[in-house]
Amino acid sequence: MMEIKPLHLLSPQRFETPAILKKLAGASRKLAELKGMASSIPHQGILINTLGMQEAKDSSAIENIVTTHDELFKDAATPENSASPATKEVLRYRQALGIGYKAVQKSGLLTLNHIVEIQSALKSNSAGFRKLPGTALKDGRGRIVYTPPQDAAAIVSLMRDLERFINDDSLFDADPLIKMALQHHQFESIHPFYDGNGRTGRILNVLYLVKQDLLEIPVLYLSRHIVSNKADYYRLLQTVRERDTWEDWVLYMLTAVESTATDAIAVVTAIRKALMEAKHRIRDKYRFYSQDLINNLFTHPYTKIEFMMRDLDVSRLTAAKYLEALTKGGVLKKKKVGRTNYFINQKLNAILTGESMGGEV
Repeated sequence: MMEIKPLHLLSPQRFETPAILKKLAGASRKLAELKGMASSIPHQGILINTLGMQEAKDSSAIENIVTTHDELFKDAATPENSASPATKEVLRYRQALGIGYKAVQKSGLLTLNHIVEIQSALKSNSAGFRKLPGTALKDGRGRIVYTPPQDAAAIVSLMRDLERFINDDSLFDADPLIKMALQHHQFESIHPFYDGNGRTGRILNVLYLVKQDLLEIPVLYLSRHIVSNKADYYRLLQTVRERDTWEDWVLYMLTAVESTATDAIAVVTAIRKALMEAKHRIRDKYRFYSQDLINNLFTHPYTKIEFMMRDLDVSRLTAAKYLEALTKGGVLKKKKVGRTNYFINQKLNAILTGESMGGEV
């Protein structure tokens, strides 16, 4: 087993190479642009819900948990329905992300208790950190490529070191984006849980950026980039363990930040445009226009009568009347599945599925 050392024992100066500093500057600019663009959306829940769902889908796909947008949006609207196991996994990811975000907002910290709570929501169990030996990581051919720490006390000790590294800025004098890259590798190498380590680690990435005030809400999701560069992701994780190639890993993660932020800016811009168009169209044509109505239609790609009743505080009859009128006017598309009527915001759905942006987002 390869020994894992606390991150603060690394030298911050080794990450001041021209290549890393150049990539860091580009990633930081794009991240700042994304933060500003996201703040231009009047109701932040729109981005938290819609982009959080996209991240849940992509992050789960890395673990070969695959679902469709249609299943995902439909079952998010009616989670009590018999969703597929994959869809339930993805919806739990979004729930875990929300739990972590609220914890960081409230405390300004990202603690071991928060991390355990996130994983517990993600996997719907309370097993906590690994206590039994036997966990090993295998490649596509079933060969063991890495054995993480097996001793329960060692796992707790390493996680406490990581907790300090995450929350004590004085411990390591480096840019937060570099620290995020180091933390992610360390977490995945400790592999503290029996299951869900990859997805928990990717949730921690964006929560750390929120904690450091590089983002106000969790809208940077690196999973899309990792899905597209999965082989490099796993290869670089392993070469750090074998050959101490931390610089290559940091460059990979900074590239992921810059690429993902660029894509997210395009998505947020498209959502903002669609939202404004819908706002003007509904305000000009329907007497029942309200900002709460717009928020509802853009928070839920698939909305339904119950959501409208709750968000607008109206009766079932009134909510149904609004949705039917918007469907008749071409603002929404009605789709019946079983006994439930869904009302689809087609423009928002097209943005989130990539259909309106030249490919999968």
